[in-house]
Amino acid sequence: MRTKKVKQNVSLLFFSLLIFSIGMLFTTPPPANAQTVEELQNKIMQLEKKLSAANAELQKIKKTPAVETEKKSNKIQFGPLKIGGAIRANYVIGDYDTNSAGPSRGGHGGNVEFDTFRINLDYAKEQWIGKLEYRFQDGYNFLHTGWVGYNFEDKSQIQVGVNRVPFGPGAYGISQSWFFDQHYYVGLADDMDLGVKYKKPLGNWDFDIAYYLTDEGDWRGSSADSARYSYDVVDESGSGYEEKHQFNLRAIYHISDIAVPTDIGASFQYGMLESNGSQDDGDHFATSVHMVNKWNNWKLASQLTYYKYDIDPYTNQSGTTTEELVDMGAYDYAYPVAAKAWIPGVSLSYYLETPKIGWLDYIIPYVEYSSIVKEESSFNDSELMTIGIAWASGGWYCYAEWAKSNGNYFVGNDSFTEFGANPNNDWQNRFNINLGYYF
Repeated sequence: MRTKKVKQNVSLLFFSLLIFSIGMLFTTPPPANAQTVEELQNKIMQLEKKLSAANAELQKIKKTPAVETEKKSNKIQFGPLKIGGAIRANYVIGDYDTNSAGPSRGGHGGNVEFDTFRINLDYAKEQWIGKLEYRFQDGYNFLHTGWVGYNFEDKSQIQVGVNRVPFGPGAYGISQSWFFDQHYYVGLADDMDLGVKYKKPLGNWDFDIAYYLTDEGDWRGSSADSARYSYDVVDESGSGYEEKHQFNLRAIYHISDIAVPTDIGASFQYGMLESNGSQDDGDHFATSVHMVNKWNNWKLASQLTYYKYDIDPYTNQSGTTTEELVDMGAYDYAYPVAAKAWIPGVSLSYYLETPKIGWLDYIIPYVEYSSIVKEESSFNDSELMTIGIAWASGGWYCYAEWAKSNGNYFVGNDSFTEFGANPNNDWQNRFNINLGYYF
């Protein structure tokens, strides 16, 4: 085991000076009798369209399941501050060799283990807002979220601190599952970094622009640089790379006045890779197109992404000297990832309310597929398929999933079943139940 180092926490208490001005325009309406009957009818039709669109948006909000936002129950409140959290346990059984050395979250062979305990703080007073989340895992802990923000009168918002990087169609990418899809494991879904993000709605558009000084930092664990929630380029050897100065842009267009409401979007990311060794600094970029289609309670989410890490050859944590692999880490563990790849992904889910079952609020069955299609010809692709169902009851939330993969460390227990070279290309299975109570 590596020597445990002193972790360097990041400061979360920044504030940006927000200066804005409001202009008022005064107009005098024309007399009512100056308008024709036809003009009044046109105005009525326009108002009816706006009312219909508002009702559609209201219904969409009512039908938004907890898995798409944040799973919450009743929280303790002190004025503008709400205190909540969650505790989760995990059951896993797989068809792989339980004596192998590779990692697998939750253990092997049909056992139940502690998953996580988290504390959440939510602040809202007038237009000021803030969020803080800290998580405790088995043997390590880390900051998940920590930012302060401001809501402008035009519905735009700024966040400063450790916040979610705007990339992909939503907070969790395309996924509804506990495993997520392969975007998450290469740092392109549900990624938290330290910086400033500005969100702006404009008609049917939603725009995000962000700058991140660095990743969310390494916290308390036994690894050299991987005690964190989201996957980043990490330096386990002391002579690798770390993420710095990252820029993100995202645009999503909402089409609501058709039979199948659709969100079409694109995301772009570019950043530097700071070298801690003798090799030169590098850089990285990713670009993605994504779409979400909703029909009644059905939801189809799809995404196609290309990413590239441009680095000099260096010796990664597995002892390989190459420019085709880069170390990425989270949950107190790091592994090599292909430096250049495409990621197609798709998720189909159905949201079903259960008013006739008193103890159950709703269920969400889903099926998902994603793959890391690598440019290096000697590398095997890393595919992941998940079939599962999520259910909610008050503060309780549960995932029951069967995952099948030929290239995901957490499905199986084979050190060769990986996101990098993946030489064995073996398909392995894992059945997983994650049960949590959110308060």
